[in-house]
Amino acid sequence: MAIEVITREDLNEFRSLLLNDLKEIIQSKPQQTKQWLKSNEVRKLLNISPGTLQNLRINGTLTYTKVGGIMYYDNSDIDKLLNGNKVNALPTLFK
Repeated sequence: MAIEVITREDLNEFRSLLLNDLKEIIQSKPQQTKQWLKSNEVRKLLNISPGTLQNLRINGTLTYTKVGGIMYYDNSDIDKLLNGNKVNALPTLFK
């Protein structure tokens, strides 16, 4: 029975190899977002109530598609809504 000694250098080399492998895996898989979201997903994403989501639909702020009684929202429309209502911060607080 042979005993193998593992040194700090061995552990550091293993750590570096493992980190490089993990980085490659993460970078090779682009983050895929769903194109169509259901109402409950949109409410969780925007942290809004069902009534607020209904108001966004009624006043035409957020477009939707209804299929078989289920409302679907295009993710790109949600991004447009958020970017269209973006307010620029004024950097005057800590001058």
